[in-house]
Amino acid sequence: MSDETTYEVLALRYGTMTERTRRDNFIMADDHASAMPLDYFVWLIRGGGRTILVDTGFDPAEAKRRGRQLERLPREALEAVGASADAIDTVIITHLHWDHAGTLEHWPNARFHLQEAEMAYATGRCMCEPVLQHPFTVDHVCTMVRHVYSGRVQFHRGDGRIAPGISVHHVGGHSQGLMFVRVKTARGWVVLASDSSHFYENMEQRKPFVLIHSLEDMCRGWDRLYAEASSPKHVIPGHDPLVLKRYPAFSDATAAFAVRVDTAPLV
Repeated sequence: MSDETTYEVLALRYGTMTERTRRDNFIMADDHASAMPLDYFVWLIRGGGRTILVDTGFDPAEAKRRGRQLERLPREALEAVGASADAIDTVIITHLHWDHAGTLEHWPNARFHLQEAEMAYATGRCMCEPVLQHPFTVDHVCTMVRHVYSGRVQFHRGDGRIAPGISVHHVGGHSQGLMFVRVKTARGWVVLASDSSHFYENMEQRKPFVLIHSLEDMCRGWDRLYAEASSPKHVIPGHDPLVLKRYPAFSDATAAFAVRVDTAPLV
């Protein structure tokens, strides 16, 4: 692959939480009682002979435990757009929270990319505190440890290169080792924010999400997102239902859950 490689990038919704309000999403919202659903996505990157997955979602058991609606397994969402689980050669785990690092066992041929700081946080002394444990699921973390021992994990300390035209960038904020992904596309540099910005409103109106490791890092992270993207419209938030409305569907058959964010937004 050359540095001129550009990629197709799909946002794939696999779950949702409809019974959610602004109180659940912002620490400084002006109207806490208004409904504000939250969607769950994974992201597929294809091009230059590579098939790369960003985050791995959660499974039915986790959905039941956390009170979320699982619409389809992430691997089923991939199959619907023509990508099999076996074809995934690289998985980028933006952080180890339960909704981003489940189903790690579903990708048998992948190498996993993770921030060293995130693994240290998820297995260190902070996890002695139940309130800090809450966003993590121990089985997910243990599965990642097994992948480390089997030689399938590449750690990053700060920013790192995944492939020509694909890089990861450590920002922290929401979790100690949170990172976002920068991808070169035909329309320019797209940034997959993951939980650096759950909603457009987080970064556009500088309203922090409720779950915070470092508020300072979260606020600085919004600036990093914009700095690495070709424009503000090239930044894709991690959980916003508006993503499915703003971008064109991958196909008529998958319009309810799969959109192409490597193309210009509809609005």
